[in-house]
Amino acid sequence: MNERIEKIKVFLKDSPGDSFLQHALALEFIKAGNDDEARQMFENNVTQHAGYVATYYHLGKLLERGGLTDEAIGIYEKGMSVAREAKDMHTYNELQAAYEDITY
Repeated sequence: MNERIEKIKVFLKDSPGDSFLQHALALEFIKAGNDDEARQMFENNVTQHAGYVATYYHLGKLLERGGLTDEAIGIYEKGMSVAREAKDMHTYNELQAAYEDITY
């Protein structure tokens, strides 16, 4: 396991509910080629911190790479809804573009 993953895990022991750290750990797992761990972290973040909108895009892309198009579409749709409610139009637009790329 790489050093960054270990550092983030230490930080998470001190702040286990930190959505940013969970998201960062998932991204590090992707870089390390561990999509299963990344997916678990992203899904955990979506469940525990539904308002952390950045996770929806990255989880959707991970699902797409795994050939899980229908699941990715559902994540993009949910993320667009959350982003709209949060008035985060930048993230909404990114999610909408990703959604349109795989549905049209």
